[in-house]
Amino acid sequence: MGGRRPRTGHDWKLLAESCGALLERLPELVDQHLRQLAEYSPVYAQVLPQDQQWREAETAMRIGIETISAPRASPRRDLEHAEQAGRRRAQQGLPLELLVHAYRAAGYLVWDALLEGPEGPVGREPERLAVLMRSATMVWSAVDAQTVAASEAYRTTERELRRRTDEQLQALLDALLEGQEAPGLAARAAAGLDLPEQGPYAVVVLRPERRDLREAVPRPVQSGGLRFIWRMRADCEIGVVALGADRDLDRVVRLLHGRCSGPGGISPVVAGLGELGRARRLAELALRTCTPDSTEVVRLDQRMPTALVVSQPELAGRLVADVFGALLELEPADRAVLLETLDVWLLCEGSAGRAAGRLYCHRNTVFNRLRRLEQLTSRSLARPRDLIEMTLALDAYRLSAGGTPAG
Repeated sequence: MGGRRPRTGHDWKLLAESCGALLERLPELVDQHLRQLAEYSPVYAQVLPQDQQWREAETAMRIGIETISAPRASPRRDLEHAEQAGRRRAQQGLPLELLVHAYRAAGYLVWDALLEGPEGPVGREPERLAVLMRSATMVWSAVDAQTVAASEAYRTTERELRRRTDEQLQALLDALLEGQEAPGLAARAAAGLDLPEQGPYAVVVLRPERRDLREAVPRPVQSGGLRFIWRMRADCEIGVVALGADRDLDRVVRLLHGRCSGPGGISPVVAGLGELGRARRLAELALRTCTPDSTEVVRLDQRMPTALVVSQPELAGRLVADVFGALLELEPADRAVLLETLDVWLLCEGSAGRAAGRLYCHRNTVFNRLRRLEQLTSRSLARPRDLIEMTLALDAYRLSAGGTPAG
């Protein structure tokens, strides 16, 4: 509660006498201050034990009173102490509003005590009262400065604590996503993230290709009973999805549609936070079933055959070479026409007429291309086993780097 000294040496002497007398009454003032705080809010007593409250309040009020009459060049111990107090209160969890109230209440208490004086109201001593009135602005400016110093230190510490807490929670989540096993890991993450330890979860892995669009479109955080927690990685975004009772993965797909600029994969449903590592690996596998130019978000359980292919790149390369060997020797444009025809024919569920409409050609042209494809591969699209081989080989070819055989 200090500030600049009064205008004259005589004023300073009288103010110093008043402050000296006030220090003799300090235990009484501290008791009164703590009673007032307890009446204002029970939280003060919940944050600090009574004896610690008393010691810290006594120190703060003593430094404040001593600073009132300190020489002009004296260090501002009151501001240094206020900063320390602000940091401590943030760490202890006292609400900022109560910290500010404590400083204001102490200021009023000390000011009233100065006006009261040791021998009764200062009004009986006009000269001393005049000195205090000239000092009023200085004293209350100092109280404001202390309050500001404590509040700024509180906010800075609160931000740092929040950052550390966020980092700790992110580390817990990363450990779960990496599949680490440690006693109590899932329980700590559940408590910190406010999520159930057990319950239906899925993991989404997105690989945005256009960073400008990724930054422009916010990811969903909570919608329709779904809750998302996102983690940014160097080459992807990972989302943990708390699904709710209906376990509806199609709802996740619909919600993400149009909100990512690149492909994405969704894991099957897992039963709790402890299984997020497995879910992440399966979501990454689902993502690998998407071509580089794709913008769709796909479910692994709807891409199982393709997932089997991409999970075994060496075998996938052998499959492409075995099934499409002769086809790969064609000119690129000719090869592309035949493979596109097969792809569209499969998408149209084996209907040459529908495929012709999508390819802008006659249905007989589709038949001719498919017959040529059968000749080059020595396989028949009418035989189920051959059809499976050609379908899987097509997936492996399309998903291989640069459209060349994997392996």
